[in-house]
Amino acid sequence: MAADSPCDTGAVARWLVEGARSAAQPADVLKQLCEQLVTCGIPLWRVSVFVRTLHPQVMGRRFSWQLDTGVSISEAGYERLDDDIYRMSPVVHVFNSGMPLRRALAARDCPIDFAVLGDFRAEGITDYLASPLLFTNGEVHAITWATLKPGGFNDAHIAGIENVVAPFARITEVYGLRRSASILLDTYVGHQAGERILAGRIRRGDYEAIHAVIWLSDMRGFTALADTLPPGALIELLNSYFDCQVPAIIDRGGEILKFMGDGMLAIFPVASDAADLRGACGKALAAACEVRAKIAAADALAGVGGGDGERFGLALHVGEVLYGNIGGGNRLDFTCIGPGVNLAARLEELTGKTRHPILVSGEFARHCAPRVVMRVGEFSLRGFGTRQPVFALAVGTG
Repeated sequence: MAADSPCDTGAVARWLVEGARSAAQPADVLKQLCEQLVTCGIPLWRVSVFVRTLHPQVMGRRFSWQLDTGVSISEAGYERLDDDIYRMSPVVHVFNSGMPLRRALAARDCPIDFAVLGDFRAEGITDYLASPLLFTNGEVHAITWATLKPGGFNDAHIAGIENVVAPFARITEVYGLRRSASILLDTYVGHQAGERILAGRIRRGDYEAIHAVIWLSDMRGFTALADTLPPGALIELLNSYFDCQVPAIIDRGGEILKFMGDGMLAIFPVASDAADLRGACGKALAAACEVRAKIAAADALAGVGGGDGERFGLALHVGEVLYGNIGGGNRLDFTCIGPGVNLAARLEELTGKTRHPILVSGEFARHCAPRVVMRVGEFSLRGFGTRQPVFALAVGTG
């Protein structure tokens, strides 16, 4: 192909406008885009997409295609915002200016005004273009194009690339919105509840009855701390406290449903067979033991504790719960209710009175291995007509 021959990327642009339907995932979109552009005669070596995300821990994601290795995906945390190399990069320049930036690195007089350009030149990159991806809400993201071709991109190559940037931005925005919706639901209502909501289970009154291990915990002495600690310190304390619990639950297949001040409601869903029920109880117990150890060892929680020195109370129960949409008008909550949740709440109240930080119901104890739990006694629980058997973890458990 002659150096100035046109690169007709019209078909590629139309493929993007029509939704890139042959690609199932964002990485597939980038892979197929780059392969089609190479077929059109554009000498791409590496193409990277930088998209900032709405995520509590991840600042942004990078999708990078390379001619010889395909597509890789990486994430950057918010600490990158303090990294001088990142802040002084061409990509951030594009984020801030909303304008494209090109550096013809093969030219002797090409300015190396960003430190990373020296690295690119050392790799053999002869031309580099950073294009803004302009979203309809005003956000600016970026895609970069690099080549190893002697002499770099010609005008036809640049025109061919520019022809696909706007339709690619639309595809990127659609995938970004989907991911943001999923992340927000995962963050605020939990993964399984989020999947149900995205599947359309959003009408008030939609529910399902599920069998689950119910986890209900709270912090000892929180009310007194809330009256004495500054707001910032109180929030930091709660976050440290929940950091001791959430990973242990999530790692074992549990679902965090709700934070209620210092309290937390979680479930471990159970299938219909007895083996799965025993497994769910075992996972909940393992999580409880891990949480107990972490809370006891957490220096940040040194000021927390009841009169018996325990820092938290936890109740575990097995029962049927109603899992669904409850609320008024267009303000709904996707949560659990039912007698099982009520029993767990009453058990949690007993943890301080019995001086056992972890209590389990008789129904939960039935599915535990021998000698894992010990009987504490029978108790009259508010809202229940018969006395309920209550068990604690046996000495040495965990």
